[in-house]
Amino acid sequence: MSLISTETEAMHRQDRGAKKPIRLFRNLNAKVAALPMIFTALVIFIGCTLWTIYHSFTKSRLLPAPEKWVGLDQYERLWSTRRWLVSIENLVIYGACTLVLSLVIGFTLAALLDRKIRGENIFRTIILYPFALSFIVTGLVWQWILNPEFGIQSIVQSLGWERFAFDPLNNGQIVIYGILIAGIWQGSGFIMVIMLAGLRGIDQEIWKAARVDGIPAWKTYIFIVIPMMKPVFITALVMIASGIIKVYDLVVAQTSGGPGIASEVPAKYVIEKMFEAQNLGQGFAASTMMLVSVLVVLIPYIYLQLGGSRRG
Repeated sequence: MSLISTETEAMHRQDRGAKKPIRLFRNLNAKVAALPMIFTALVIFIGCTLWTIYHSFTKSRLLPAPEKWVGLDQYERLWSTRRWLVSIENLVIYGACTLVLSLVIGFTLAALLDRKIRGENIFRTIILYPFALSFIVTGLVWQWILNPEFGIQSIVQSLGWERFAFDPLNNGQIVIYGILIAGIWQGSGFIMVIMLAGLRGIDQEIWKAARVDGIPAWKTYIFIVIPMMKPVFITALVMIASGIIKVYDLVVAQTSGGPGIASEVPAKYVIEKMFEAQNLGQGFAASTMMLVSVLVVLIPYIYLQLGGSRRG
C-alpha cells in the first residue's frame, strides 16, 4: 500500500509540474492583444503624468524647462492665488451639491420608472436625452433659460409677479448654483439609467416577501433595496466625481468664469495658465493638484472593489 501511495504522489507531483507551463501560456492570445493597452497605460498615461509632476517643480514658461528647478514655489504661489482658491471653493460647492442631488434625483426617477408605468420607454428617453448633448450645448441652452430678459424671470414677471427676480448667472454670490442647475439637468438622466439597471437586478421575490410582511415601499427601498445596491451606488459616485473634477465646458459656455472670477473652476484655471498665460509650471502644479483630488476618489473605490472581491 505504501508503495502504491508513493507512486501516486509522484504522479500527482509530475502532473502539477506539467500544468505550470500550460497555466503560464493560458489565454496567450488575449495577453498578447493586451500588450498595446499595457504599453499605452505605462508610457502615455503614467509616463506623461510623471513628466507633468516633475515639471510642476520647475519655472517652465512657454516651453518645458527642466533645468529651472524651483522646488515648491509653484505650489506656494498656487495656493496664495485668490483665483485658485475661488475655483476650489466653487468645485467643493458644485461637487457636494452634484453628488447629493444627482443620486437623489436619479434614484427617485429610477424608482418611479421601476413601477412599470405606462409609457416608460418614452419617459426614459426624454429624461436621458439631455445626457446626449454636449456640455457646450447644455451651457448655452441654460444661459438662454436663465437670461433675465427672455428667460425664467421674464416669463414669471409676464404672469403678474413683476417683482420676481431670478438672475443667477449675473450674481457672483449664487452664480455657481446657476451652473449647478445645468449640470444636474444633464447628468441626472444618466444616473437614473444606472440606478434603474440596479433596481431591475433586484429579485422580485424580495418585493413579494416585503408586501406579504406588510412593509411599506419606502422602507423596503431604504432598508433592503439600497443596501443591496451598494456596488451600483459606488459606480455612480465614481462617475459623478470624475465629471465634477473635470468640469470646464459648462462654465465656459455659461459664464466664461464670470462675473469677475466668481465661477472659476480648477480645470479652467489649468487651461488658461498653460495656453493663454503661457505659464506651464503653474499649470502643471494646478493639474497635479487635480490629480491628487482624482486619487482621493479613485483609491477608496479600488479598495472597496478589491475588498469586495476578496470577501466574495
